[in-house]
Amino acid sequence: MGIRAVTISACLLMGFHASSAQAIDLMEAWQGAIGNDRGYAVAEAGHGVVAPRQKQAAALWRPNVVLNAGAGYGRDNTDTRGAYFAGPGFGQSEDIAFSTSVNSGTTHNWALTATQPLYDPKRRAEQQQLLMSADQSDLEWNAARQSLMQSVAERYFDLAVAQESLRVLQQQKQAVERLATEMRDRFQLGATPITDTHESEARLASVQAQVLYAEMEVETRKNILADTTGLSPEQLFALLPQRVSEELMQTPLEQWISEAESGNFDIRMKAIAGDLARQEARKFTLESSVKLDAIAQAGRDYISGSGDFGSASNAQTSGMVGVQVSVPLFTGGYRSAREEEALRLADKADAEMALARQQVAQSIRATWLNLKAGSGRVQALTQALEASRLRLDATTLGHQVGDRTTLDVINAENDVASAELALTQAKVNQVLNQIRLAALAGKLDESVLTVFNRDMLAGN
Repeated sequence: MGIRAVTISACLLMGFHASSAQAIDLMEAWQGAIGNDRGYAVAEAGHGVVAPRQKQAAALWRPNVVLNAGAGYGRDNTDTRGAYFAGPGFGQSEDIAFSTSVNSGTTHNWALTATQPLYDPKRRAEQQQLLMSADQSDLEWNAARQSLMQSVAERYFDLAVAQESLRVLQQQKQAVERLATEMRDRFQLGATPITDTHESEARLASVQAQVLYAEMEVETRKNILADTTGLSPEQLFALLPQRVSEELMQTPLEQWISEAESGNFDIRMKAIAGDLARQEARKFTLESSVKLDAIAQAGRDYISGSGDFGSASNAQTSGMVGVQVSVPLFTGGYRSAREEEALRLADKADAEMALARQQVAQSIRATWLNLKAGSGRVQALTQALEASRLRLDATTLGHQVGDRTTLDVINAENDVASAELALTQAKVNQVLNQIRLAALAGKLDESVLTVFNRDMLAGN
């Protein structure tokens, strides 16, 4: 019984475990996360303010109509002295006095006022702030969506690597168990020294411990992915990429950095923060303090009751159409202080944006270089795995004819397992680095996930 038989046995064992779980692909994990992740739910709720803020911005330049009305009890006394009176049939009179009195009466009033802003720089700045704030909320939602997409991919492939590590270790454990049994049998026949038996049993104990740790790691990764997707941990089984797409790697580094300048969500949000601060400063400039409104008013005040001269009532009706100018003359320094504060905050936001650009460019360079180096690493590890397998076959054969020791076989088994896991991790790193690169440029969306999902499903 050789290595090929052990490999087939291990694959059948892992197939049995996978059949008891639900093999989900990357897109299924993403769809589950959209409806389950708590952090994304917060971002989704916050995204709801976008439309109301846009409506507020549009409403700022529409007419405002206000109706005021009131009723109650009151008094109204009027004394007029030195009045002049003239009327047909009454002649002319000077130094006339008039008095009216309502000491206790019912009163009611109403006033209808309509205003239309004509010139108001402060209102214009407020409108721009509302629109920018809506854009910022939209960016925050998109950034949260992209962050969740990246997190799902990382957690998904963490589980896939943990499962592959467990599979390889279980395969290695079976091979070492076979070798340990063979060494015990050969020792009893006097064909090998006791040291071969001890070496194989020591290695078996070590692999068994590694298998236990790998099983715990798989359960941990399942629970983490389950928290994100809402699926039961017992049902989860992740798939590994069968090939690594190089579509994103074809884009030059300079283009990635250029696209990040306009697409990275963190940079864009910091740019809006600076614009918001500048609009805030504009609200408190001297020219923004003046405003001009078209205004139309109509109103009536009425009171009736008893007074010093008997029953009495007073009524006043008014109306006007025109324009109204408002010019603040002195604010005690408040206006200029607010303007200066906003300008300093704009400077701070610009500095933060410059820092974000630098950090994003550095991250893109590092990720892009890792991708380029990773392609060669995958090829080298593929060759190393083939060489390790050939070495294991040769070492096993040499052990059978007495040219190799048991320790040589154990080390060869370990080298194959290490090469398999290194290759798997390298392939996964290539996928994740491309996803991270797309996220840094603000281009990570479902179409990008679909590319890697296709590569993952190939051959499964």
